[in-house]
Amino acid sequence: MADYDYDVLVIGAGPGGYVAAIRAAQLGLKTACAEGRETLGGTCLNVGCIPSKAMLHASEYYDAAANGAMEKMGIKVKPQLDLDTMHGQRKDAVKGLTGGIEFLFKKNKVDWLKGYAKFTSADTVVLRQAQDGTEKSVRAKNIIIATGSSVTPLPGVEVDNDKQVIVDSTGALELAKVPEHMVVIGGGVIGLELGSVWRRLGAKVTCVEFLDQILPGMDGDVRKEANKIFKKQGIEFKLKTKVTKAEVKGRKAVLTLEPAAGGDAEMLEADVVLVSIGRRPNTDGLALDKAGLATNQRGQIEVDHDFRTAVDGIWAIGDVVPGPMLAHKAEDEGIACAENIAGLTGIVNHDVIPSVVYTMPEIAGVGLTEEAAKEKGEVKVGKFPMLANSRAKTNHEPDGFVKVIADAKTDRVLGVWCIASVAGTMIAQAAQAMEFGATSEDIAYTCHAHPTHSEAIKEAAMAVTGKPIHI
Repeated sequence: MADYDYDVLVIGAGPGGYVAAIRAAQLGLKTACAEGRETLGGTCLNVGCIPSKAMLHASEYYDAAANGAMEKMGIKVKPQLDLDTMHGQRKDAVKGLTGGIEFLFKKNKVDWLKGYAKFTSADTVVLRQAQDGTEKSVRAKNIIIATGSSVTPLPGVEVDNDKQVIVDSTGALELAKVPEHMVVIGGGVIGLELGSVWRRLGAKVTCVEFLDQILPGMDGDVRKEANKIFKKQGIEFKLKTKVTKAEVKGRKAVLTLEPAAGGDAEMLEADVVLVSIGRRPNTDGLALDKAGLATNQRGQIEVDHDFRTAVDGIWAIGDVVPGPMLAHKAEDEGIACAENIAGLTGIVNHDVIPSVVYTMPEIAGVGLTEEAAKEKGEVKVGKFPMLANSRAKTNHEPDGFVKVIADAKTDRVLGVWCIASVAGTMIAQAAQAMEFGATSEDIAYTCHAHPTHSEAIKEAAMAVTGKPIHI
């Protein structure tokens, strides 16, 4: 240790980085985490997953009160929107959770090095303090790159969150008033979640998507059904359409739209434009070349099964490595990476990473889509509608379904997809079943509590090899 300041230095304190640092410290390694932000938790905790859920949850209550859902259940209210207070509870949630990570760092003796790191060699970084620009050098036996991702820019559409006209996901969380018309560029998870927040609070929302359907990468049935549900909720879709230009005129934006296949352009005016076409790895500024590292064509750092890079002693996890850009994937990789550094066996099963869209209803999936499963061989599929689930019916939540995809020969579950009010919670059961190599019969013969939304998973599993009871 004499030559090194730390056994492990983690660069970045997002879900992957802070978890890796805590796990490394728990395993007895002298650990530090370099983070230039004033708070820990990265994008997810500060301006991503957590604050967006606070707004989604609050907006659902408002929508239920404003649009008659509560009245159906005998509760008569006339809601008034207090947007400042709604933003306040979002900020409180973030403050509490970021402070919680700071506490965990102290508890586990992880040093928080406040500054932005860049490599000067394979085992040394220089840290630039965000506040005063001073620099200090830190040497570590192992360095984990966990710098996450940032918003992908769209050529011709310049984001300026301060003006609150053309914004990214960070700016969309901070709007001072409900826009009359919001245009969301991109029909993926982030655009649909934030678009649905402002739609519920009273905005007209138009979603422009380059592809022929929303939610790329998800199961085909789920994509079609989700489109129908969101349309019914009042979101307008312009599919197979690209945005080629955006001009801010006063307090409004004017967009130029063109058909993806070519054709005449049309103009669309909006109070707020949300650019959400994806995210890209944060590798610029790390001076990776000084460490002997390079990125692939997507700007990602390639790693092996153990999260080792091409340079001995340098590891990488989360959004900077290939795979889905999901906080829980980064967390699992952080734990596994720290365990591998400590000489244990850290493994992540990348075939069983659930994904969730936190709209209402929620949309969730794990494993293969039906389309991908069919490419690999013969499959059997079981479906069950939430309309026939007693708890969903009682709760006035009829939208959605559960779909179980199994191998036709072995009955092993290859994928589970669902749309339901609590799909994000339901999918954990499916992921665990798949982690243990379950068959659809295993799920079908597992007793599920009644009445619960999860019974729909049991019934969809029953539908794979036979017939469900309630349809």
